[in-house]
Amino acid sequence: MGKKIKLGVLGGGGDSLIGILHRVASSMFDKFEFVGGVFNPELDESKKFAKELGIGTDKVYKDLDHLITEETKLPEDERIKVVSILTPNFLHFPMAKQLLENGFHVICEKPMTTTFEEAKILEETLNKSKTIFAVTYTYTGYPMIRQMKEMIAAGEIGEVQKIDVQYYQGWINPIIHDKDQRNSIWRLDPEKGGISCCIGDIGTHAFDMIEYVSGLEVKELLADLNYVYSDNKMDVDGTVLLRFSDYVKGVLRSSQIATGEENNFAVKIYGKKASLKWEQENPNYLYKLEDGQPIKVLKPGHEYNSALSLDGTKLPPGHPEGIFDSMGNIYKGVAKAINGEKYHPAEFPTMKDGVRGMNFIEKVVDSHNKGNVWVKLDS
Repeated sequence: MGKKIKLGVLGGGGDSLIGILHRVASSMFDKFEFVGGVFNPELDESKKFAKELGIGTDKVYKDLDHLITEETKLPEDERIKVVSILTPNFLHFPMAKQLLENGFHVICEKPMTTTFEEAKILEETLNKSKTIFAVTYTYTGYPMIRQMKEMIAAGEIGEVQKIDVQYYQGWINPIIHDKDQRNSIWRLDPEKGGISCCIGDIGTHAFDMIEYVSGLEVKELLADLNYVYSDNKMDVDGTVLLRFSDYVKGVLRSSQIATGEENNFAVKIYGKKASLKWEQENPNYLYKLEDGQPIKVLKPGHEYNSALSLDGTKLPPGHPEGIFDSMGNIYKGVAKAINGEKYHPAEFPTMKDGVRGMNFIEKVVDSHNKGNVWVKLDS
């Protein structure tokens, strides 16, 4: 086994769920060594957190400038090579840009930036840096999502006719109905979260997913958003009509006020010959539907699955794999790219996904603000 890639992390301290997810995912497949970063604005707190995790404090820094200055002094085999950005949204762009300009590989949480213009600047920066950049649209790492993608690409369901994607949560309910809370949480602050909450947070997952599995690109959209209260500046619910072409259309439904829902992310792709359905809360089942036939259920780990799906499966059939495994598969793909190994282009979301995600978010808000009209996405 080759030497592990040294990984630094920005944010993700304390009891951050996303921090735990990335740390566990990076440890899978023995490709990365988590060595430090900046976990908290206070250096003492970052060092304290590092000790709690059982890692050394020699690569724990007070800020990103300090990390870059010190790490770039080191020999290539001793320095942090890739940095994961797990901070609030408004920090993604400046941090990613600075890292790319200094030759670091980057793994960034979504949304990649807070504006489409920033996303395009970041794309230009990446093209100059010749490094690896991944956006963690986590759900693309599930084995059965990868199987779904391969089956559609192989023509197993025929030409796609209809796409339906839903991402429902209810977590923001207690916050949105409390005036003090909705005016203080960062996710509902445009200065920190960008122009969208619901679409920017989970709607962008749904958008990336349908383009990932279908192989199609959204050309136009019409959006209707819900802010619930007049003093709330960020959407918490939305429905978006989609046009992939004149004869292929779809709908994206996203909500954070779907009372009682946990993480109800469901993808349905309807073709001329058959259809495929997948639900994140039961991720090890991929359903194939055909007229006049019993529903077929495909599961991970079986030889009937594609090489891409099997590469992302660590356990024998019947052993459930979940969100940590999905994120781990993305990290695995990034490691292959950094190490110059052969990898499937669908193993991790790239800068293109991040740029299209930001274009989607802005166009959704634009469509809503213009009175729910059709708008074109940039090609």
